[in-house]
Amino acid sequence: MEFMLAEWIGKPVWMWLGFLAIVGGLLAFDLGVLNRTDKEMGIRDSLVLSAFYIGFAMFFGGLIWWGYDAGIITTEDGQHAGLTYFTGFFIEKALSIDNVFVISLIFGYFAIPRAYQYRALVWGIIAVIVLRGIMIAVGAALVQEHGWVLYLFGAFLIATGIKMLAVKESETDVSRNPIVRFMTKRMRVTPTLHGQKFLVRMPHPVTGRMVIWATPLLLALVIINLADLVFAVDSVPAIFAITTDTFVVYTANIMAILGLRALYFALAAMVHRFEYLKYALAMVLVFIGLKIFWNGLVGKLNPGISLGVTVALIAGGILYSLYRTRDHKLA
Repeated sequence: MEFMLAEWIGKPVWMWLGFLAIVGGLLAFDLGVLNRTDKEMGIRDSLVLSAFYIGFAMFFGGLIWWGYDAGIITTEDGQHAGLTYFTGFFIEKALSIDNVFVISLIFGYFAIPRAYQYRALVWGIIAVIVLRGIMIAVGAALVQEHGWVLYLFGAFLIATGIKMLAVKESETDVSRNPIVRFMTKRMRVTPTLHGQKFLVRMPHPVTGRMVIWATPLLLALVIINLADLVFAVDSVPAIFAITTDTFVVYTANIMAILGLRALYFALAAMVHRFEYLKYALAMVLVFIGLKIFWNGLVGKLNPGISLGVTVALIAGGILYSLYRTRDHKLA
């Protein structure tokens, strides 16, 4: 019992284990009930499942707000925790839309059928839970030991936002990715898929001995998670710029990513309709970066203002993109 009450990264262990149990339950329900068979997920199913995940994320944010206020979770300010959770969730959700285009390119390069894509995405979440946790733990330790690191985060976000506004994006060529080249040269990879399997046992072409081979589905899974790490370089500092509460940072990150996997199939069909969203995201990053310097030099900015500006910019970017591309057809 004492172990559950012990503090780990600023919060009791039972809070972390409780959240991971919730995530594990959602993933088990997703894989074991909703997606037991390898069926292709349509846009309607994608939207329905995504609505469930978004609704659950909103409920969880309300639970954090209430739990902090009631002193059940912690004695910290519930309103501040709740507003920063929702701000971080919306930022992570919007930033992840760019990830959809890269994921679709990776699936296309490895010729992964839609029937196997969702299962690969859900399994990828397990790796994301661990990798994001490590990044956030390291970030929290740096911020706690060296407060000035937050200003580095702020400067990085401002520079990234300006770069997104000024530099035209280049097309991603998966075949030139060094990790793809390394894996295809150093690993035994089957030329075709073997259903939903990531690894299979097959005879070695020279010795005839049964050995383990990777399938293209495993390669796609690895590359997708590496791409997620690249996107986390932007999203993790962005949420730390909003709050240094590691529990809020981590839960907002994971809740946004859980829903993104469900929304992928709807977004992949219409990702070209969001071509102007990147400018809104750039302005969000600049705003969050400037907020760090404002908090340090002037005074704490009301978290309600941060949430309002973030939602307004993201919603404006989405609506403007949909309006400007209204004549485009679904992919």
